[in-house]
Amino acid sequence: MMWFLMCVGLLLGGYFIYGKFVEKVFGINTARQTPAFTKTDGVDYVPMSKGKVYLIQLLNIAGVGPIFGPILGALYGPAAMLWIVIGCIFAGAVHDYFSGMLSVRNNGQSVPNLAGKYLGNSAKHFMNVFAIILLLLVGVVFISAPAGLLGKLTGWDVSLFLGIIFTYYLIATIVPVDKIIGRLYPFFGALLLFMSVGLTIALIVSNEHTLLPGFSAGDFLSNLNPNDMPLWPALFITIACGAVSGFHATQSPLMARCVENESNGRFVFYGAMIGEGIIALIWCAIALSFFGGVEGLNAGMAGNPANVVYEASTGLLGAVGGFMAILGVIVLPITSGDTAFRSARLILSEFFKMPQTALPKRLVLAIPLFVIGAILTQVDFGVIWRYFGVANQTTAVMMLWTASAYLLRHNKLHWICTVPAMFMTTVVISFLLNSATLGAGLPMTVSTIAGVVSTLVITALIIVKTKGRGEEELPEEA
Repeated sequence: MMWFLMCVGLLLGGYFIYGKFVEKVFGINTARQTPAFTKTDGVDYVPMSKGKVYLIQLLNIAGVGPIFGPILGALYGPAAMLWIVIGCIFAGAVHDYFSGMLSVRNNGQSVPNLAGKYLGNSAKHFMNVFAIILLLLVGVVFISAPAGLLGKLTGWDVSLFLGIIFTYYLIATIVPVDKIIGRLYPFFGALLLFMSVGLTIALIVSNEHTLLPGFSAGDFLSNLNPNDMPLWPALFITIACGAVSGFHATQSPLMARCVENESNGRFVFYGAMIGEGIIALIWCAIALSFFGGVEGLNAGMAGNPANVVYEASTGLLGAVGGFMAILGVIVLPITSGDTAFRSARLILSEFFKMPQTALPKRLVLAIPLFVIGAILTQVDFGVIWRYFGVANQTTAVMMLWTASAYLLRHNKLHWICTVPAMFMTTVVISFLLNSATLGAGLPMTVSTIAGVVSTLVITALIIVKTKGRGEEELPEEA
């Protein structure tokens, strides 16, 4: 219990101490009008209160990632919790803050335009394609997972729930942001936080289960994976949401269009990531505790983290409480999947320069996305999840380098973004070179050395090409 509470305390301390420092480096301007007021359109640009925007942002970014990822990562032992804490404070929350605040400073622009502005047109074109692919994968993952859980709860055909969720996604994607998302998501966010805390309390007071049983301080630096999976670099791909996730860069601009003042940015963007980190810690601790360790977790999971969610929720809270907890878990991906498709629509609208105030134009972009998404739901979930993980962290790398380039141009302390960008670049390159299924299948040592060397070259190029270039305004048509 002491180790768990210490991890939670470090995350909260990170928000108040390091989050304040990051905000100072960025340099907020409370007198500057935000896009919520300068570009109000009643559809995507709608001013909302700080508390409401925070809860919506939390639900937007917290799909099944901070639950399934930490459960899978828990197979490595408490080292997963250490990565959640360090990654969230120094990489993930920084990534989310800059993806949100740079969008606020640039008329609510999406990540491809931000990458293009600060890293060049090649980065913009790459991110336009890559962001759409990522968002489609996210949408599919966040349809399949809740549909599967609903089918498990009710015994009904999963296809029925796939159809219902798809229909809801289409409606939520095209209606004004304050009609469904603005009204329902703050309530769902409160439910999510309530159920996460409820599960934690139930675990602490349980007579049958002990919080983190049999683990010591040394286990936080050890690889306890029962399947002999290497910790490096797989752990940093497996646990994305809850530590650092590129998907968030596609979601933060949605709320950047609704933030009323730049002073709200730390609470909304940095704070929501800290909240997701705490949720990830809770599920990582539950996975390690409910089954008595990594061996029991491996057997109880049976290859599907949804089994852990079901067994732990009903086991700790009983039938009724477990149903409510699982309902909270189901809400997470549904409330991220719809905003994934919404983000994809807005990225396409920026690319085609197609205003979205008229409903027919929203449908023109949304319907093809849903057709592709429906086709992808027929692909095996495990395959989709692997590609999602790599695409997710590659997007995070691009966003972190975009933020670093912004700070370099303004002669600010760019290392707060450059260091996590370098680390995640090494992770992604090493993983792709080593992976036999997604990459080149090279030996780990060779892959890691190549990853480090490539990262140093990329870092040098970005610093040399960017430092001191100054700010350039986005084209008027953007």
